Amino acid sequence: MLDPLILRNDLHATADALQLRGYSLDAAAYEALESRRKTLQMEMEELQSERNSSAKSIGMAKSQGQDIQPLLDAVAKLGAELKAVEVRFKKVRDEQAAWMLDIPNLAAADVPVGADESENIELRKWGVVPTYDFKPRDHVELGELHQMMDAEAAAKLAGARFTLLKASFAQLHRALAQFMLDVHTQEHGYTEVYVPYLVKGETMQGTGQLPKFAEDAFATTDEPPRYLVPTAEVPVTNLAADQIFTAAELPLKYTAQTPCFRREAGSAGQDTRGMIRQHQFEKVELVHIVNAKEAEAAHEELIGNAEKILQKLNLAYRTIVLCTGDMGFSASKTYDIEVWLPGQGSYREISSCSNCSDFQARRMKARVRNAESGKTEFVHTLNGSGLAVGRTLIAVLENYQQRDGSVRIPEVLQPYMGGKEVISS
Repeated sequence: MLDPLILRNDLHATADALQLRGYSLDAAAYEALESRRKTLQMEMEELQSERNSSAKSIGMAKSQGQDIQPLLDAVAKLGAELKAVEVRFKKVRDEQAAWMLDIPNLAAADVPVGADESENIELRKWGVVPTYDFKPRDHVELGELHQMMDAEAAAKLAGARFTLLKASFAQLHRALAQFMLDVHTQEHGYTEVYVPYLVKGETMQGTGQLPKFAEDAFATTDEPPRYLVPTAEVPVTNLAADQIFTAAELPLKYTAQTPCFRREAGSAGQDTRGMIRQHQFEKVELVHIVNAKEAEAAHEELIGNAEKILQKLNLAYRTIVLCTGDMGFSASKTYDIEVWLPGQGSYREISSCSNCSDFQARRMKARVRNAESGKTEFVHTLNGSGLAVGRTLIAVLENYQQRDGSVRIPEVLQPYMGGKEVISS
């Protein structure tokens, strides 16, 4: 959530900045709401002052033996009026709070301005795009060849956009997740956490998934409902909710492997073949909780940690910075990593690493006490995929395939595969 003072102090400049993100702020509606808030707040303060003054008069009149009933009646009347104004004030504040929950984060000053993904900027490339003396198969064809990937069986169990993995493909999927967790905990200093896969509505709201993206979430029929996590970012980042950290306790770095559940409500017709876009997929998530002054460096560390997985797997990739019109709701700046997929002949997203500044922390009330001033300040939160396991599986299968359809197993994964070097039919 944005700092309300940003809107109060510079409404029209903020509206212009949000427009770059594709969000149209109704400045007139906000001004009308803010005017009502100010008026009601002044009424409350005046009534409180008048009531306090009358209350003091009661004591003086009583000490002088005067009839205090008129004064008691006046104080009671002021109390009733104050209560009525407080109810109206709370209603306006609730309207403002709901309104604020719909507004995305502001883009950082160095984020390129653009309308959509066509205006993202490539920062760097790593690795060599492989060449073949045969036409490379995509992961679906490789799955059919080895009979280790079965969309029909999954559809029978759960419907469209699910995939069943078997034998070595399932083992490789598990190996990738374990490999990622080992690298992040043993080499990058993350603390692994195991978190619930069902969370409360306020937990989803804390990281920005609700109320904006309710249609993409799977909810239970409980009242109130709980939600299947769309990413481990949700429960892991919320570990900081309602906390006040000491400066010495930060930074915190967490990693978690979870399934992720998404309706993909706005993606009908996109990537319906294979494992690119699923209702259920696995991801190893990275989360940083830091002081504001550490956030920029933490973002560079985060993207570097995610890139290291692809480097160890020797998979060619490129890193891009997203423009203002392509960033996620909570992000102030986002780097994406796109891995090369020979079966598609293109780079495809495999990780998104975002600096969310204090946007999520304001929603979660996650703070740190300044060691010098003693005052509390909002922490800054960052998150990223390190990596999406299913898409990494796709990349390994397609990049390490051989003419006969067999798949070489990257050397770093062989210990996780019981020493197996090749997947063959």
